Amino acid sequence: MCVLGKAYDRGDRMGIVTFTSHRAELNNAIKEAKARALEIVGGKAETYAKQLAPVDTGRLRNSITHQQLDEDTEVIGTDVEYAPYQELGTSKMAAHPFLRPAAEGHTEEYKAIIVREMSKI
Repeated sequence: MCVLGKAYDRGDRMGIVTFTSHRAELNNAIKEAKARALEIVGGKAETYAKQLAPVDTGRLRNSITHQQLDEDTEVIGTDVEYAPYQELGTSKMAAHPFLRPAAEGHTEEYKAIIVREMSKI
């Protein structure tokens, strides 16, 4: 983004027009807004996953977290060893999906969060 400076009339000639680049500030603001949006979306997805997680002792539900891996990626997950069996099921047990629906089932809400945070730039 460039800001156009003023042109000064000096009688028979015009003064110098200056341009000031604010590219660095704009890029920084975009990165900050994106990081905020990803954090909010990750928190929402974590909440939804915890609401959907099957509960026996509460260990699985309490282990669900979210984390920003890089400037473009937010993940939700758990380190509980039996989580994949709950999410995907087995030959002896039906699936009880909780991560995928939390991530994919609220895309319009997540888009709105991203738009809202980016519009603050």
